[in-house]
Amino acid sequence: MTSPMTREELQRYAQLLLKGCLAFGRGDMLTIQMSVAARELGVALAEAAYAAGAKSVAVDLDDHRIYAARIAQGSRAALGHEPQWVRARHRSLATKESAFCVVLDEYELDVLAALPADRVAEHTALRLRNSPLNQARRDGRFRWTGCAWPSEEWAARVYPEVSPDKAARRLARDILFFCRLGPEDPAGHTGWTAHLATLRRRAAKLTRLDLKELHVRDRGTDLRLRIAPYSMWRGGGEKDYWGRQLALNVPTEECFISPDAAATEGTFRCSRPRSFGGRVIEDLRGEFRGGRLVRLDARRQADRDWLAKYLAAIPNAERLGEIALVDASSRIGQRGRTYYNALLDENAAAHMAFGSGFAKTRTKPLGRARYGVNRSKTHIDVMIGTNNLEATGIKQNGRTVPLVTEGVWKI
Repeated sequence: MTSPMTREELQRYAQLLLKGCLAFGRGDMLTIQMSVAARELGVALAEAAYAAGAKSVAVDLDDHRIYAARIAQGSRAALGHEPQWVRARHRSLATKESAFCVVLDEYELDVLAALPADRVAEHTALRLRNSPLNQARRDGRFRWTGCAWPSEEWAARVYPEVSPDKAARRLARDILFFCRLGPEDPAGHTGWTAHLATLRRRAAKLTRLDLKELHVRDRGTDLRLRIAPYSMWRGGGEKDYWGRQLALNVPTEECFISPDAAATEGTFRCSRPRSFGGRVIEDLRGEFRGGRLVRLDARRQADRDWLAKYLAAIPNAERLGEIALVDASSRIGQRGRTYYNALLDENAAAHMAFGSGFAKTRTKPLGRARYGVNRSKTHIDVMIGTNNLEATGIKQNGRTVPLVTEGVWKI
């Protein structure tokens, strides 16, 4: 089978992930979570990691058919259960030397679509509740990144008009372009690190505005979101507990914040389909009152019912945990394609997320005082922006500040 990336592209991509996202160094240990479809990237990452002085490279196989067997046929006790040896391995990921890379390739999604929403939700919530990594994430001790790999199955959905191998090559070129690794980009991954720095500067400017409210308007969307005290915008990665600069999403285009979960008001309409649970949910729309989702619709009633059942099964999943602004300069959005992948599609347009918020969007540590950050055991991003996006901030003194006008950043 022809590789979707050349040897040079693979090596450059692996270097970006290790050095430009994970700050990987001599003596570190790498764990790669991937399906068999992403073996090429896994090998490239292993080669690059060992060349950089890695002590070990391990693979955590992600298999949708095995997952589906648990959801569809497992007992109630099987949902969310992890044996002690898996929990011990997860605890080891919170050490200074450990690094974790998740590879998303949208492989064998057909086995997921028939799974019952309530059991998927229960398994998801229990796994997150019982995870030894919960505190490590909050403390910045879990060093990880998520990236994409162009499997032929996924590429055929994105580029159905060409053969699977040509589709995979096109998707590979897209991914490299989004990561600033295209033929016109600077050598190495300097284009990527410069892009991250731009996002961090933009997030810092947004934070300095000290907004009390955010008003987002677009086709079918008119949302007012309260920004709680001690809030901070994020974007372009972050520093971990040990001071290393990381990038958690590859690629990324967003500046985001967790709004006050109890104060969202208004309507929304998704501008792009959302691939979730093996389904492609189209024309998702709804309404918030007092921070809670009170109405939900979709093009297909079955998709609407599945998502509604999933959200209802997890406490606080019907509240917002994130609002993210992305403008028309996004390389992903400029392609004008739906990628059926949350990592890519959420960075193509402004989006919001049902479920859990981010403690890192507050300048004070979260304790009993949550400062408006939603607590839930799920996080589902849905795209609400187009090139006509209008985002306005309202400052503490009531003055309005244009943030995005006609899809273009104004700060």
